[in-house]
Amino acid sequence: MAIADLIDAVTVGQAPMRIEAYDGSVVPGRGDNSASDIVLRLNNERGLRYLLTAPGDLGLARAYVTGDLEMDGAHPGDPYPAMIELARWTFRRPPLAEVPKLLRAVGARNLVPPPPPPQESLPPLRRALEGLRHSRGRDAESISKHYDVSNAFYRHVLGPSMAYTCAVFPKADAGLDEAQQEKFDLVARKLDLQPGMRLLDVGCGWGGMALHAATHYGVEVTAITLSEQQASWAADAVEAAGLSGRARIIHGDYRDAPGTAYDAVSSIGLMEHVGVRNYASYFALLRDKLRPGGRLLNHCITRPDNQASTMPGAFIDRYVFPDGELTGSGRIISAAQDVGLEVRHEENLREHYALTLAGWCANLVEHWDECVAEVGIGTARVWGLYMAGSRLGFETNAVQLHQVLAVKLDDDGNASFPLRPTW
Repeated sequence: MAIADLIDAVTVGQAPMRIEAYDGSVVPGRGDNSASDIVLRLNNERGLRYLLTAPGDLGLARAYVTGDLEMDGAHPGDPYPAMIELARWTFRRPPLAEVPKLLRAVGARNLVPPPPPPQESLPPLRRALEGLRHSRGRDAESISKHYDVSNAFYRHVLGPSMAYTCAVFPKADAGLDEAQQEKFDLVARKLDLQPGMRLLDVGCGWGGMALHAATHYGVEVTAITLSEQQASWAADAVEAAGLSGRARIIHGDYRDAPGTAYDAVSSIGLMEHVGVRNYASYFALLRDKLRPGGRLLNHCITRPDNQASTMPGAFIDRYVFPDGELTGSGRIISAAQDVGLEVRHEENLREHYALTLAGWCANLVEHWDECVAEVGIGTARVWGLYMAGSRLGFETNAVQLHQVLAVKLDDDGNASFPLRPTW
């Protein structure tokens, strides 16, 4: 049986794009009669084995990362056009009576999984041998896996802002760096930062919020990140900006952030790594860092509802954010309220994240050769695949991005909040 016949056996209707296999067989696909110019090329038997032994996004990712599967018509730094077509592919489970025939056609050899690419993390059960989920050691390993790739690589992808979280576009044609600065400024305005205030920035990344708050708002910032390379970059950036007296960068776990009685706390893109079961302790810790009347801004990716599984898909878990978890904004707000914080405002910025990801992919395409030289083509392919797929997810409401603003009340229930928002 030709590979094209195997594909037809598990596809409802026609495949959305042309597929060419190494055995010479071809699946025409709907794309042959449309404007689509995407062609999937399965280059070898190893790619077939990846697809057969890990059906779904994991097998696809393994074959693509190794180059065993290629997407002609879409740059590997931005395979967004191919992701759109793949999202239209509808599969079916073959009837039980067809299974023996298909297995014989596949052959026993092709049902033996090849070793996964080196970019892949261990599966969750094997990771458990390294420590409990969201233990300090295991969190440090997961953060390093994603963020300690290469500061030079991230500089190419993220641009001058070195901001790796959703930007806020003041207008649709705003540049990525302008939108990132607007994001930091929106956070500062929501926190009502004033000169002389003390800000704690947990999960500070490469220091973008710390630099913005110290430079434009005259606050004293303590910022902490679990990524060693991020901390090193941020500390150098603070020194280069002449802000060493106003901003301090710490390499460490957010749970070890020093000090109390802060006027404000910002958490931008950290909560995805905290773990849903730890939300209560997370919000309680940040509450205890605030003075009465102090504000907390929590910015994180969410599910569109509060009932879906918090676990990511296999590709995201193995290649992008090991141990990452997502849930709905309602569950996040409830967790903040349940520790005594008063939630005053929330908003969904998912369209802004789609624009942000489009900008990152454009940067990856522009600097493709430099990025490949820095981290290797397999890792560069991973980033293109995950960013393009995430862009589609935000556009189609598979994921969202919520900012939640909360305040720590004083003993008399005073929130020290104006009657209407000032930002």
